[in-house]
This record gives sequence, structure tokens and C-alpha cells, in this order.
Amino acid sequence: MLSLLRGEAAQRGVPSCVLTFEPHPRDYFAKAQSKPEMAPARVGTLRDKLVDLAQCGVDQAVVLRFDARLANLAPEEFVRNVLVQGLGARYVLVGDDFRFGARRAGDYALLDSIGERLGFEVARMNSYEVHGLRVSSSAVRTALMQGRMQDVARLLGRPYCISGHVVHGRKLGRTLGFRTLNLRFAHWKPAASGIFVVRVHGLGPKALDGVANLGVRPSLDPRDVNGGRVLLETHCLGWPEWLEADEGYGKIVRVELLHKLHDELKYAGLDALTEGIRQDCDDARAWLNTR
Repeated sequence: MLSLLRGEAAQRGVPSCVLTFEPHPRDYFAKAQSKPEMAPARVGTLRDKLVDLAQCGVDQAVVLRFDARLANLAPEEFVRNVLVQGLGARYVLVGDDFRFGARRAGDYALLDSIGERLGFEVARMNSYEVHGLRVSSSAVRTALMQGRMQDVARLLGRPYCISGHVVHGRKLGRTLGFRTLNLRFAHWKPAASGIFVVRVHGLGPKALDGVANLGVRPSLDPRDVNGGRVLLETHCLGWPEWLEADEGYGKIVRVELLHKLHDELKYAGLDALTEGIRQDCDDARAWLNTR
């Protein structure tokens, strides 16, 4: 879809542009209606979305804050205010299930008719399949929740990854003998959770293999320094000596989740937790040795 967009933009001599929203509209309505169960599991961070778009050659990405004003715009108001006046759109490409405007009242047919009146072209891209799997955020979300990381990679065309700044944690890992790189996952409901075999990029010339916990760490006190927030805690299996001085704090790293070992577990104590981590490391090495 992005390749088609870039081609159409080049033909018209205009920059390619992707419009997205933050927060996700369903996040907004879940909060507004005090129904957290309505919020979708988050596939990725805004940072990762923007990085992916840039790597795909998109010239611009516009992030609109989804709020009450935007939620209440009638379909034609949305087109006039955002697409025409805001972006000066000359060609609009949407998916086959695209809806827009207050109460999702607008569809492709309405967008096409408005575009004809206001002077921009509209096109729709049909569903795309990879190995029999329909490519969509819903399919990626389902595969992540089920731990089917190979299917996720097929749908995305690359391993699933999370990036961010390495932040300070409780420093418990060094006490247990398993130092970790900690990334905060800003959204409280990530689509993936559990223990994963991972590969870490951004700490040096070579990627580092590791094992990571993505979740809320049920064996630890929820009142710790991270306040029970979702973290991605990664232990590098070959912890490099040069990393021990600063432990990567402040660096932006990208962690690829390659294979799920198991869901998060609640251990009876720190000794059991330590043994569990040691077993996870052994299992991660065994899986990597089969690749």
C-alpha cells in the first residue's frame, strides 16, 4: 500500500504522506466511556510506527491528536478541514474497510463522491494476503496475543520489534546475576506479553542475542520504581564488557521478539525467580542454536 502511495505521489510531483492518530480512536472512546475493555491491545509504539514509515520511504507522517473535537467531526467536515484545508490532498488512498467521521458514518463511496466535488482523487486497496493470512492490524494483534511470532514476522515482513530509550529500573537484575536493559512500553495493554527470545540492536556494531520479559513482572512488588508499568526487560546472553560501565542508559535500542518461550509466571520468591530466569536463558540458547 505504501509502495503504491509513493508511486502515485511521484507521478503527481507531490510528497507522499501518511495520516495517523494518537491516541488510537478506540483508546479515546474507552477512556471517555470509562470502559477500558474497549481499548485495543497496542501492536507498537508511535516511535516504531514513524520509524517504519520512514524506512518505507514515506516523505511525511502527520499525527493528529484524537480528541472530542475530532471525534465529533461529520464525515464531510473531516474531509474539508483535515484532508483538503490541512493537507491539500490531491490523491487519497485507503484500505477496503476504511471508515471516517463521527460514528464512523463515512465510507469509501462517500469519500469518493466528496473527492469528486472537492478536486482530489480517491483509490481503495483491497486486502492483501501472505501465505493465506490477511494482512491487517487485527491479524497481527491476534498473532501477537497467541505468541505466533513466525506468523507475525510473515505479516509484517520482518521480526516484530519494540524500540525506545533504556531507562533505570529497580536494579534487581544485577543482584540476581542477570543484568537487564529496560524499555518502558507506554501503553498499558501491549498485544504481546510473556518471555521471549530476542535480538537487540543499537548497542554496538553487532546485534546481541537475549531473553526478555514483556509485561508487568507479577513476581515483583507492583509499587516498585516502575509503578507496575509495562516494561520490556532484556538480558543479553553474552553481556559485553564494554556495556557494564553505563549499562546502556539513555541509548535508543531496538529489540526484536523472535520466539515466545512462555507466558509471564509468578514465582514464590527470588530464588525461584532466579532459577526461572536461568532456565529461560538455557531455553533461549537452545532455540537460537536451532536457527
